[in-house]
Amino acid sequence: MELEKTIDFNAKRGFICDMDGVIYHGNRVLPGVAEFIAWLQEEGKEFLFLTNNSGFTPRELQQKLHRMGLEVSQEHFYTSALATAAFLKEQAPGCSVFAIGEAGLLNALYDAGITMNDVNPDYVVVGEGRNYSLDTLTKATNLVLKGAKLIGANSDVSGPIENGIAPACRALIAPIEMATGTQAYFCGKPNPLMMRTGLRLLNCHSGDAVMVGDRMDTDVISGMESGMSTVLVLSGVSTRETLKTYAYRPTAVLAGVGDIVTLARG
Repeated sequence: MELEKTIDFNAKRGFICDMDGVIYHGNRVLPGVAEFIAWLQEEGKEFLFLTNNSGFTPRELQQKLHRMGLEVSQEHFYTSALATAAFLKEQAPGCSVFAIGEAGLLNALYDAGITMNDVNPDYVVVGEGRNYSLDTLTKATNLVLKGAKLIGANSDVSGPIENGIAPACRALIAPIEMATGTQAYFCGKPNPLMMRTGLRLLNCHSGDAVMVGDRMDTDVISGMESGMSTVLVLSGVSTRETLKTYAYRPTAVLAGVGDIVTLARG
C-alpha cells in the first residue's frame, strides 16, 4: 500500500505518543517501534510517551521498555497519575485522598505532598488497580456521599491486553458515580491540562508537534484540540471502520509507528 504523506515528519520538533496499542500490547513490542525510537533519537526529536494508564511509575515504564529491548530514559514518560497529582497539588496543596490504584498513582500523589486518608479525605481518587474490590468501592462511595470530591485518573473505558481488553478507569469509577449520583472529574487524556503539560515538558509549540495514538476519543481528539497534527495508528483498538463513527478526523492514518519512519525517509 502506498503511504500518503500528509505530515512532514522531518519538520516536526516534538512527538507525543500513547503507549498501549502504539508501542506495545501487554508485554509484546509492536512492529516498527524499535525503528521509530531509533529515528527519534538519531534525529534529535523531542519526544514524550504519554499514557493514560495510571498504574506504572515512569521508572517502571522505562524498565518495561528495557525488558523489550528498547532503551528510553525516564524523563521521556508522563502518566495520567502524574497529571492527577499535579492537578490536586494545584487545586488543594497538602490535601488528603482515599486512593484506589497501583504504585504509579500512589507514588505520584505522595511525591506531590498529598496524604492518604480513609476517614474524611478531601478527594476520592480512582485509577486502574488490581486491589479494586466491592469493599474499596463501598468505602469510596460512602466517602463521596460524606463530601469527598471524586477524581478519575483517566476516562478510558477499556484498554488492550494480550488476550483482549481490560476494564479501565472510566469503567471502574462508574459504579461510584452511579451509586452517589456524582460525576467524576478526569485528569488524563483528553483533558487539555495533560496535553499542555506534555507540550511544556517537550518545550515545544503545538504547531511543531505530533500526537500519535490508537484511540480517536482520547489521543486524536486531545492532539487536535491542542492544535497538534494527529496520527491514528491501527496497531491498537481502532480500525478504519472506527473512523466512520467520529465527526472529526486525524491528520494521518497509519498502520503503525514504523510508517512514520518510512514517510520521513521517503
